[in-house]
Amino acid sequence: MASSSVEPPPSLPLQDYRRYGRQMILDGFGLDGQSKLQKASVVVVGAGGLGCPALQYLAAAGVGTIGIIDHDTVEISNLQRQILHTEARVGMPKVLSAAEAIRQINSRITVNPIPTALTSTNALELLAPYDLILDCTDNLPTRYLLSDTAVRLGKPLVSGAAQQFEGQLCVYNLPLKAAGEDQPERGPCFRCLFPKPPAPEMAGSCEELGVLGAVTGVIGNLQALEAIKLITGLHDGKPSLLMFSALGVPPFRNVKLRSRRATCPACGVEGEKVGRIEETDYVAFCGGERPDWVSRGLVDGDSGKRIRAKELKEVMERSSRPIRVLDVRPRTEFGICHLPGSMNVPIKELLTNPRAVTEEVGDGKGEADIYVVCRLGNDSQLAVDALREAGRVGVVKDLVGGLRAWAKEVDSNFPIY
Repeated sequence: MASSSVEPPPSLPLQDYRRYGRQMILDGFGLDGQSKLQKASVVVVGAGGLGCPALQYLAAAGVGTIGIIDHDTVEISNLQRQILHTEARVGMPKVLSAAEAIRQINSRITVNPIPTALTSTNALELLAPYDLILDCTDNLPTRYLLSDTAVRLGKPLVSGAAQQFEGQLCVYNLPLKAAGEDQPERGPCFRCLFPKPPAPEMAGSCEELGVLGAVTGVIGNLQALEAIKLITGLHDGKPSLLMFSALGVPPFRNVKLRSRRATCPACGVEGEKVGRIEETDYVAFCGGERPDWVSRGLVDGDSGKRIRAKELKEVMERSSRPIRVLDVRPRTEFGICHLPGSMNVPIKELLTNPRAVTEEVGDGKGEADIYVVCRLGNDSQLAVDALREAGRVGVVKDLVGGLRAWAKEVDSNFPIY
């Protein structure tokens, strides 16, 4: 008599077997892994270059509930890397744009768009309902806030960062599989690795330094992968920092992390603890607000050192004196666009040897008037000061607001990037 077996009732809707079959057949994943994803909740903080690819793959994998926190709106400059947003949704809140996109990928998941900035007063409330947190932000105060909140809530924090050609990935407050009597239950937090933040001036943004869109895609996808591994139990539970360089050979390098720092004020067992998160000023802890370079470049300053775009245009067209327009942007940016007849000396080279530059841009006797330009009007101010200190006499001025002001006030066809 042939043996027979009774199949257990399916724990997923019938159509989900076909939708998720390619990952369910993987060894160690199976039906149990898919059920865990369906029951899981993940919150993604930041719907930009990292958040978009992470959201895309979390939704496609079948994570049951996804929260999205971001207070920004879609801009045309985002589309080069923030792949969930479209030209038609420029001006829309990013969380609504991203939510619409991932609902089109998977209509069976629950999406919670939260169009607000994460702050010390709302972080615990907004993040508490979720099993896992993804840090897809680009500023240090929020990174420290997210790390402290993750420790307080006892949740893993999958953190990514990308800039220029490079990126990093780390899971903070990671549940350790090797935990025991002599081992902590969780890995280090962000404060363990970076107890003191750099000065705000040193923490450049993608707008200032640039970023290759595919790099944010690599890191964002890896963040989604780490989240899926944590939810399904596939993660090895060993804390590490993954560093990626698009131009490196090999492109990936993995660094094993030490255990929690005993004196860490957030997760350590010794030393002074961080105060209540709701009462902590994370911006002040990181040295204040990130500089607003656009506003700084527009300050009038000393009338003898600065000139407005329309005034410079008139000087270039009508001056009876010889003039030199000195562009101190990097050579790559100079190659993108520049004023006719301008010469390029990058600011780093100028500051290294300003006396040589004074000889190069004129006859050394101060007969030519010098007008310095840059992108926003900040480096040009440094250049003017350096040239004057090096002994340059006569007219030495820089353009208020830089070439962006030139595009707005003089030539609407001049590229803004």
